[in-house]
This record gives sequence, C-alpha cells and structure tokens, in this order.
Amino acid sequence: MGWLAAIIVGGIAGWLAEQFMKSNMGLLANIVLGIVGAIVFNFIFGTLLGLYAAGASFSLGYLLVGFIGACILIFLARLVRRNT
Repeated sequence: MGWLAAIIVGGIAGWLAEQFMKSNMGLLANIVLGIVGAIVFNFIFGTLLGLYAAGASFSLGYLLVGFIGACILIFLARLVRRNT
C-alpha cells in the first residue's frame, strides 16, 4: 500500500478504534495506531496462522486489520497505564 493510502486508511482505522474503545486520541495518534495496529496484527496473524488481509491497494481487509490492531494497542496501553 502506498504511503498516502496507508495514512488515510490508518487514520480511518484509528478513528474507528478510538470511537469503539471510547478513547480520546488526536488525529496523529489515530493514524499511528491504525498503521502500527495493521502492521502488528498482520505480522502476528501472518506468522501464526498464515493469514494476510492487507493488499497492495486500498482494501477493506487493511481497514479491518488496522481497526482490530488499533483496538488491541489501545487495550494494551490502558492495561499498562492501569498497572503503573
């Protein structure tokens, strides 16, 4: 996926995760969460299960993977913050 498309899809995925998890993040954090979430989620499921959802261009799979990955990252951040 191109950088511009990754930023747009990552931003949408991060924003959706922010709404779903009832978190209060900014635009930059949404983009980062969406992109990093998609990378982490793709790596974990690609390595463990051999499943890859992200394609070479904009796809609903990349958006879904970014959303799930961002939700996981928000959950982990809350867990770390709660334990410190």
